[in-house]
Amino acid sequence: MFRFLHAADIHLDSPMLGLEAYEGAPVAVLREATRRAFEGLVRLALDEAVDFVVIAGDLYDGDWRDFSTGLFFSRQVARLHEVGIPVYLIAGNHDAASVLTRRLTLPPNVHAFSTRAAESNEVPGLPVVIHGRGFPHRAVPENLVPDYPPPVPGMLNIGLLHTSLTGAPGHDSYAPCTLRDLTGKGYDYWALGHVHQPQVLARDPWVVFAGNLQGRHIRESGPRGAWLVTVGDGREIRAVEHRHLDVVRWARVAVDIAGLADPAELAGRVGETLQAALTGADGRPLAARLTLTGATALHDHLKRDLPHVRADCLAQAQIVAGDEIWVEEVEVATAPVYDLADLAARDELTGIVLETLHAAGDGDLALPPEAQDMLRVLPPEIRAELQADLEGKGRAALLEDVRAILLETLARKGGAA
Repeated sequence: MFRFLHAADIHLDSPMLGLEAYEGAPVAVLREATRRAFEGLVRLALDEAVDFVVIAGDLYDGDWRDFSTGLFFSRQVARLHEVGIPVYLIAGNHDAASVLTRRLTLPPNVHAFSTRAAESNEVPGLPVVIHGRGFPHRAVPENLVPDYPPPVPGMLNIGLLHTSLTGAPGHDSYAPCTLRDLTGKGYDYWALGHVHQPQVLARDPWVVFAGNLQGRHIRESGPRGAWLVTVGDGREIRAVEHRHLDVVRWARVAVDIAGLADPAELAGRVGETLQAALTGADGRPLAARLTLTGATALHDHLKRDLPHVRADCLAQAQIVAGDEIWVEEVEVATAPVYDLADLAARDELTGIVLETLHAAGDGDLALPPEAQDMLRVLPPEIRAELQADLEGKGRAALLEDVRAILLETLARKGGAA
């Protein structure tokens, strides 16, 4: 029996741009998180005495600002070299051969696959052969799988590939291929990178996205880490276990405030919910996006005074857990409790305004072509967030904010005011 670790998308020293714009953001902790998570990977490899480690691309986040990023990696894998654990890695789109301008001589236990053609490496002392190819350039639009070598009989065959498969939200298309391309290759385990959500796509053979070691923003919420794979004496894969290695846990936290009518009650409900969320973060600090939900008489107050509501939520997080919780954002997805039929019957002008608001809510929520053209030039990570805010549900939420403010004005002042 032997074991190996499958990791990917480590993005060492990712700058996490824009954190300074968030009130109370633990900037230093978040920017160090990718390093601390990688230290956790090395520690896991040592504690579990694994036989080798594979990294399926995007070890780095791009070209190094200085040599400290490469020196950190070298120092960590040297710890594995001391106990004879080899590391096999490929370059992804963020650390492609054309992207990195600085190089360091790495310890001899690190084996980087060619970026010119797919190749195979046997793991010394084990019936294992690893097939892989790194990215020569940031953009690789072709399917690389057909050029991977055939499986070696009598060996456990592992394919190491950085790919978007047939596409994933928030990810541009890189080395596209189908699941059938992979399952039909004859390998026993495909160790994939690029998609940051950890997931098992198939089990016969195994096709697995490692996900990233550390979430970097709210779209990467939930546990992050690497896969510990156990292989039996007959070269059968016995277990594929996800081990959590993230240092800070990003989470979307829904706060149900249905029925609340007093703003003073809101803080207590937020505090209770945050406390429960922190308990589920496996002892890690929590970076949370709160979403207030439910039908409540506070709906209009929340829409009108959102900056104050946000500040109250941040304060409540500090009261509950100090620096262990940071509220990244507060969203309002509540519903009003007033009777629209009664409101519409009050006077003719109010009825006309309500009818117009209803028609606007049923309109086309697609983003205008001009705005779509502007979004296409943005990096995929930024583009995905803006699209979510400006079209579909995001656009509907913006319209609902306007609708809520108008309705409250009508309810308070009437159509004749």
